Amino acid sequence: MEIDLIFKIAAIGIIVTILHQVLARSGRDEQAMMTMLAGLVVVLMMMAQKIADLFELVKRLFRF
Repeated sequence: MEIDLIFKIAAIGIIVTILHQVLARSGRDEQAMMTMLAGLVVVLMMMAQKIADLFELVKRLFRF
């Protein structure tokens, strides 16, 4: 597993958390929630690609 992927996910988490806190404290709860959801979608898309690569590797390994 690539270590830079872990760092990217951690950086996205930190940035999204900071933005969420700033927006929530300024009274913009809807934008704070949308920021949190956008961060989650970005991370899930990154992970979906890696999971697809994993399934392809297993498929090639067992020659399915």
